[in-house]
Amino acid sequence: MLKLPAFIYLMSRPWNRTALTFLFTAVAFLPLQAQTVRPETADSTAYRGTATKINALVHTKLQVKFDYTKKYLIGKEWLTLKPYAYATDSLTLDAKGMDIRSVALVEGGTLRQLKYSYDQEQLRIQLGKSFAPGQNYVVFIDYTAKPDELKTKGSAAITDAKGLYFINPDSAVKGKPVQIWTQGETESSSAWFPTIDKPNQKTTAEISITAPARYVTLSNGKLASQVKNADGTRTDTWKMDLPHSPYLFMMAVGNFRIYKDKWKEKEVNYYLEPAYAPYARQIFGNTPEMIGYFSKLLGVDYPWNKYSQIVVRDYVSGAMENTTATLHGDFVQRTPREMLDEHFSQAESTIAHELFHQWFGDYVTAESWSNLTVNESFANYSEVLWAEHKYGKDAADEHNYEDMQQYLGSEKDVLKNLVRFHYSDKEEVFDAVSYQKGGRILHMLRSYLGDAVFFKGLNIYLKQNAFRNGEAHQLRLALEEASGQDLNWFFNQWYFQAGHPQVQISYNWDASSKSQKVTLKQIQQGQVFTLPLDIDLYSGGSKKRFSIIANQREQTFSFDAPAKPELVNVDARKITLWQKEDQKGLAEFAVQYARAPLYTDRLEAITAAGKEQQTAEGRQLLIRALDDKYHALRLLALDSINFENAALLNAALPKVRSMALGDPSNIVKAKALELLGARKDAADLPLFRKSLESQSYAVQAAGLMGLAMQNDQEALDAAKKLEKDHKKQLTSAIIQVYAKSGGTAEVPFVVSGFSTMGAQDQVSTIPAFLAMAMRTDDMATVRQIIDTAKQLGLKYKQYGIHNYVTKLMGQLKQAMQGKTEAVQYIDKTIQELQ
Repeated sequence: MLKLPAFIYLMSRPWNRTALTFLFTAVAFLPLQAQTVRPETADSTAYRGTATKINALVHTKLQVKFDYTKKYLIGKEWLTLKPYAYATDSLTLDAKGMDIRSVALVEGGTLRQLKYSYDQEQLRIQLGKSFAPGQNYVVFIDYTAKPDELKTKGSAAITDAKGLYFINPDSAVKGKPVQIWTQGETESSSAWFPTIDKPNQKTTAEISITAPARYVTLSNGKLASQVKNADGTRTDTWKMDLPHSPYLFMMAVGNFRIYKDKWKEKEVNYYLEPAYAPYARQIFGNTPEMIGYFSKLLGVDYPWNKYSQIVVRDYVSGAMENTTATLHGDFVQRTPREMLDEHFSQAESTIAHELFHQWFGDYVTAESWSNLTVNESFANYSEVLWAEHKYGKDAADEHNYEDMQQYLGSEKDVLKNLVRFHYSDKEEVFDAVSYQKGGRILHMLRSYLGDAVFFKGLNIYLKQNAFRNGEAHQLRLALEEASGQDLNWFFNQWYFQAGHPQVQISYNWDASSKSQKVTLKQIQQGQVFTLPLDIDLYSGGSKKRFSIIANQREQTFSFDAPAKPELVNVDARKITLWQKEDQKGLAEFAVQYARAPLYTDRLEAITAAGKEQQTAEGRQLLIRALDDKYHALRLLALDSINFENAALLNAALPKVRSMALGDPSNIVKAKALELLGARKDAADLPLFRKSLESQSYAVQAAGLMGLAMQNDQEALDAAKKLEKDHKKQLTSAIIQVYAKSGGTAEVPFVVSGFSTMGAQDQVSTIPAFLAMAMRTDDMATVRQIIDTAKQLGLKYKQYGIHNYVTKLMGQLKQAMQGKTEAVQYIDKTIQELQ
């Protein structure tokens, strides 16, 4: 499961920062500030262990069809089970919000009706006789699932939990496809079929789906048969011969085009909407290479008989690793033009993340949500592994660094253990600890053990627990077997305790003894961490590495050196998950940028220079960084330049203009254009006009906004022409131009364009979108604009977006004083947002 909706992830990406200040000279809004959004959690002392197995699932056979009008699933189920350890004469199944018509025991060719009770959550069945441990029996259930009548809540990972979703079933929304799809994690499969909905259950399956014959279906495993029915429907039967957990069951039905690929002799298929089918290869084409790479890395070939990926509308998460059939949100669907503005995209990292789950999560499944780390931390870290393999170390280090910052920026998560047996609700564990922190812990563990031993340990863990369940202790034992080392110290501090080191680093050169001293002081509350660290000393054109163990509250380490080092680089491999206060000066950072090779080394130096850009040394470092080999650091250097710093801007100007014209990265081009736009120099107008001819939406958007800074009418005319083909940043830029200079005629485009944008772009564009309410006297349109913004705030309320929308509503209210009806409607909306 990809943890967050796409816009939460993207809000942290530097290439999504857009200069909006020009807009707010015309309307009474504040520019968008990056929102710190965190899911709320409740404290609890309740112990959440592994679910007790009274009965064990063996095989699940389903026959389902749909009532599109009522949004019902009509199902028949044959469930094979066996008592696990003790004889039993009863069975309890999870079954949420269903109508149960019949429950019977299958005895040969007959059905013996059974007594049961049902409370809309659990179905308690009296079997009529006792079954011995290991003795199979089959229960038949005739039922109707009514997911839209369920009252459920979601989490940071999943915004809804009704299990089965009917998308536009009556075709009421023109241009929107009719689809059905499911979402099982955490325990929502039991909203569409009765089961024991716990991750420590495993079952084989056969699912027969009857749907309109014009539609395509997808489910787990192999498509075993297709039968056309006389009523215009078709029944597709999918068989899953290997056991997996109920939350990994899936179905999807709709108008999809299938692109067929393969890895070795196994099917690899991509299901997309017809409009995006021509781009299937560009969107998913790295999948076979990913399968091969992960199979080789883990020493376990992809374990299932096929791998399909499908993209659906209105998905409630980022993506979901259903066994053999991953389901993606529609942010994955992009055109080649959109992909021109990507490097290691969020879509590609998601594809890697969900694929890795086929080993860590599906092949071996966390035995309880308390041990979610053995699913999600691995999937999170797979994004770094793939980035390193495909795009190089800088790309991997960037991804690693950003994930670490996402965890460190979440104050509540500091208080949580990675393995967590105490929580109020299982949804709480889908957070920055299970994902981002857990991934960084695996990165440290890999570094400490070395690649050969680390991946050998993962191989042992997978093979020992294949088609079963795992937990953190089993992972530790596997890594101990591979390494011959005791790893309790590592797991105790990182898996079973909360927090992270906060370290002050200071330096002292002792000329008399020719020794460099480094003092590390851990200032966090609670435990003192044991930290294996590498320290590099740079002196006279050479580098010498020392390896140490820091395990005290305060320690000083001394290193012999023939002369005072030009740079002392602590945590030289930039592995450690910590917050540090490093007492380096800008001169040392300049050496670090020039000679320390890693992405994070250079990032730290550029960041330090950005804070001291009033100095000649700071300006020199930033200008040098504009030529960095990695696009994200060139972007950071541009982003660090304060356009009010005349000395720096004048010195950098030739390079910035050159980057705006010819940088190999479109997002760097766009940032250079944005920086030039803020200067409002007429000499740059030809450059902005030229950028409107680019195939890059980001470059076009930046050029349009540069024009808007200086010439309202020319920008307005250009925006009109760009309406023919617009997406993402360009849609946002057009809306901003119309909010600044447009009128009533532009309102329809703004309303329709905003509706087509992804969540991240909508959040970024809300100020301009709301400003359009002042461009029309039609109260129905004003209400439509306000309602759309309100719905976005409520949809992402758990991330704090409602507070931001509320603030903007208050500013809109001030700007619309005198329009009584509009002001009253805004007041009502503000109340509804709370």
